[in-house]
Amino acid sequence: MRLCGTWIMIAVGLLSGILFAEDPRIPHAPPREDALLYRKLSIPEPFLITRQGHTFGGDLCIGDLNGDGRCDYLVYRCNHGASSGAHRGGMKPCFLGAFELDGTILWQVGEGGNHPSRPMSVAVHDMTGDGAADVVCFWHRPQPDLKADWQSLADIVVQIRDGKTGRVIRESAPEEITSRRRQDPVGANWVHQRILIANFRGTKTPRDMVVKLGDTYVALDEQLNILWTYQTEWIKYSHCPAYIPAVGDIDGDGRDELNGGYFVIDHDGRPLWEKKLGRNMDSVAITAWDNGHARAICSGFGHVMSAKGDAILSLGEQEVPHGQEVRVADFRQDLPGPEMILRNEGHTTSALLVSSHTNEIVDRFELNFSPTNVGMEPVFWNGPHRAALLYNGGWLWDVASKQGRELPDLPPPGGNEIHRMGFYHAIPADLCGDQREELVLWDPTAKQVYLYTPKPLNESAYRVYVAGPRQYNPRLMD
Repeated sequence: MRLCGTWIMIAVGLLSGILFAEDPRIPHAPPREDALLYRKLSIPEPFLITRQGHTFGGDLCIGDLNGDGRCDYLVYRCNHGASSGAHRGGMKPCFLGAFELDGTILWQVGEGGNHPSRPMSVAVHDMTGDGAADVVCFWHRPQPDLKADWQSLADIVVQIRDGKTGRVIRESAPEEITSRRRQDPVGANWVHQRILIANFRGTKTPRDMVVKLGDTYVALDEQLNILWTYQTEWIKYSHCPAYIPAVGDIDGDGRDELNGGYFVIDHDGRPLWEKKLGRNMDSVAITAWDNGHARAICSGFGHVMSAKGDAILSLGEQEVPHGQEVRVADFRQDLPGPEMILRNEGHTTSALLVSSHTNEIVDRFELNFSPTNVGMEPVFWNGPHRAALLYNGGWLWDVASKQGRELPDLPPPGGNEIHRMGFYHAIPADLCGDQREELVLWDPTAKQVYLYTPKPLNESAYRVYVAGPRQYNPRLMD
């Protein structure tokens, strides 16, 4: 048995094609004693919808929408998805519903929709400077004389909505977006259309955005003017750039770049470098690596690249045949600098730990099994100056001891029984104001949101919720 820790294995069979709690690959251990279910939020009843006998809310974003210093919650659903297979669900946002921690409804717009095929083109961030987060989104606007299905964006507009009311502040339908069509023959690259908040112009706070539409990347400012577009020649399945790119300032000029794994695009849309690195470039980041230098982290064959395109680290195909997910944080305080955790064999439980100090693999371990085996997130559970824990599939892991424990009172996710995305998405965020990070967990096929906090909870420490890139640009899954 390769799974770590002392676990009792469930001795029942796996139902064909369905991944759920009775799967014998899911280990069991006593729940974490230091984890408190701080809130179990029910998505407001008016926001729920029933499809084929199943009632759910949809996917989620977080942010201080009304400017009162507390974190609020935005649920959304989408129209026009693939009818079957791994990409079924919705692609085009058509319903938004905002609510507070106590369940109070702030506003709702639109109607209908389905589970998003993947976390979709909706983001929460202050784009107007009024101190409250706004909603940046695509919005589905069908037209009687326009034929458009999930493979076309001809019936999409881009909107910025006021977080307090949901009112449209500005709207645009740029041809650079509406003209886009699916190119990837299998659709895997097309279904990831995440809007990322960025700072391409060097403004005081981020006021720009970028979205990947298959082979094309489109950047806009807060007035919805097009800043630049970039198009890649690589579209073949498993040989294309990252499904979800990443933003960050890699060259230190105060403006963001875009990392697609096979390239890094400068703030003005010009490539700093373009190289077809390893296959399965599923996960990327821009973050500090060696001695604080910002680097492009690229999962395909395990790469760390400089702003000029030099390879700082290249683990190679033998070690990383399928780099599914990569996360970087200070996971081991006994080692200098941050470490990389890389899910190196695709949608499996296998992971590598790589040191930024030596650029060498320092450990190998097995995570707990979870539906689709994605969704790792570093969590600063004990504060910003202590080693991060790793969230994975309802568990929190201490990487140094390779011990994982499940969170208490968390029901099993829906899994493939309902929809491929039926597992717990996670956003770490300091919700309670004591500098330790909580976990926001939700299953897009369910009706509740779970907030976990480390014990002990001191609610008097709370001051104001402050969102950072890990909250308004959550990685969620790769």
